[in-house]
Amino acid sequence: MAKRKDLKKVINNICMDLTAEVVAVSLYESKPAEENVLAIINSILKIRQHYIGRISKVEPGIPAKKYFHNLVEEFNSDTLEIIDHIGNLN
Repeated sequence: MAKRKDLKKVINNICMDLTAEVVAVSLYESKPAEENVLAIINSILKIRQHYIGRISKVEPGIPAKKYFHNLVEEFNSDTLEIIDHIGNLN
């Protein structure tokens, strides 16, 4: 298992990359509605805040290895969902 600090850095970097991709698509692609762009950026920020907070506090009663494995899987799932939204941005 990676250190918590490293996991936080990875989550921050992925969220920054997703935000940059949203901005790039909004500027250079099809000029989507501003509220759609802002909604995706807000979703990214909420995901970041949620998972960084979960890293800091491990739920009692769950083994740490299983907890962090589930956290990474859920983060990956949410990230793929955001990528789909970016791809459908019009």
